[in-house]
Amino acid sequence: MFDSPKHYQPVEEPECLSCDIEELSDPETLNPSQDAEGGSASPTIMAPSTVSPSEADSSGDEESGPFPVQALPPTGSLVGHTISRKKANLVLFLLLKYLSEELTTEAEMLQVAFQGYEEYFPEAFKEITRYLYLVFGIEVQKVAPTSLCYALMPALGFTYDGTGDHGLSFPKTILLILVLSVIFLQGNRASEEVIWNVLEGIGVRAGEEHIIYGEPRKFITEDLVLERYLVYQQVPNSDPAHYEFMWGPRAHVETSKMAILEFLARVEGTTPSSFGFWYEEALREEEERFPSQTH
Repeated sequence: MFDSPKHYQPVEEPECLSCDIEELSDPETLNPSQDAEGGSASPTIMAPSTVSPSEADSSGDEESGPFPVQALPPTGSLVGHTISRKKANLVLFLLLKYLSEELTTEAEMLQVAFQGYEEYFPEAFKEITRYLYLVFGIEVQKVAPTSLCYALMPALGFTYDGTGDHGLSFPKTILLILVLSVIFLQGNRASEEVIWNVLEGIGVRAGEEHIIYGEPRKFITEDLVLERYLVYQQVPNSDPAHYEFMWGPRAHVETSKMAILEFLARVEGTTPSSFGFWYEEALREEEERFPSQTH
């Protein structure tokens, strides 16, 4: 359970947050495309880049820093840099709230990061919540429709994020979401080679330390298997041995194919129905899971 909001006091950052927040990179995401005949082609991972939350919503060619402010009115370079730093500070503050499982309020966020710059907060908050969603798999949700109180939780209903018992690392929920997405889009099983090729597109490589996700091989091939989110097995009759991934039982319980499509659609600014036969498959699964709600 999340605790009630508390007055924010500066605290010692966990070791995982000791890196410069401006070094964090925002991965590009799965993109549904069309083949030459106009039919649906498998969504592909786009090339990664170090972008800001606002770049996730815009495609300007202007050179920018880690948290650029293209969407804001012209304010001069000094104010622009100040807003960028305030966005970075708010990202760090919300990560700390997530790791401590505390609620936060709009008033608290303004006090901590945007005092004196309140007019910039609404747009900045929109960008930052999208950034947290895409980079960490963190959902920022209002506690009630009319409330200004927010809870931070793993996206898509997951109850495990790989941070460890004491929150000593960044949440890795987005890696789980991406792996499950690839498995679904590959026909409900995906080779290990395909998984790592996709993750390499966002700069995540087996055996290499990533600034956010750490070394990912153990998390994907051991931790997520132990937590029953993934099945990792040798392909039958493969010689030399090849391995593949499938959804594990816990993934089927906590999320759904439709939720995965809703995630991809939200990233792309489209609708789940744009994913063609994957959408039809997800609909069939929904009908099987909730027959009374689909008739």
